[in-house]
Amino acid sequence: MKYDIILAGVGGQGVLSLSGIIAAAAMQEGLSVKQSEVHGMSQRGGAVLANLRMAGRPVASDLVPLGCASLILSMEPLERLRYLRYLSPSGALVTSTEPVRNIDDYPELERVLETIRSLPRAVLVDGERLARKAGSARAANMPLVGAASALLPLKLDTLERCIAARFASKGQAVVDTNMKAFHAGREAAA
Repeated sequence: MKYDIILAGVGGQGVLSLSGIIAAAAMQEGLSVKQSEVHGMSQRGGAVLANLRMAGRPVASDLVPLGCASLILSMEPLERLRYLRYLSPSGALVTSTEPVRNIDDYPELERVLETIRSLPRAVLVDGERLARKAGSARAANMPLVGAASALLPLKLDTLERCIAARFASKGQAVVDTNMKAFHAGREAAA
């Protein structure tokens, strides 16, 4: 088994947190994991990218080759387009529908979403709306990992344990909100 993921978004969206949760779940299930991150101007709304590779045998490189990603998990629809060339022909895409308009010439959103909908295995999730419904817009990345959870080669209970562990230091209310947002995304993608 080999599974490569590109996680993309902009600063403050929790791309690295999601990558950490999925990586922790993969390691708990005995998989080999390599991860790399690019977050140069992330605190000013710049692009954030994580490569996450997991396999049942040692992983040689932490970078996903072009055309080999099993999944692109994007917190922002335009960021998804930037990394489309990494997606394998049989790969899936999970993206938020909510844009972060951090550039003056952000394209018309509906055109971006139409492009995404035209892809064979695309799942669009309004992560922010689902997170607000779960209790906090700050959990907007959790519906996306929830939507992706059925595609990941990981057990649901392992992901749930890793989400709980990730937010345990912030209190049970934060854990519960993130868990509700995760399940809302999972249900939205079903």
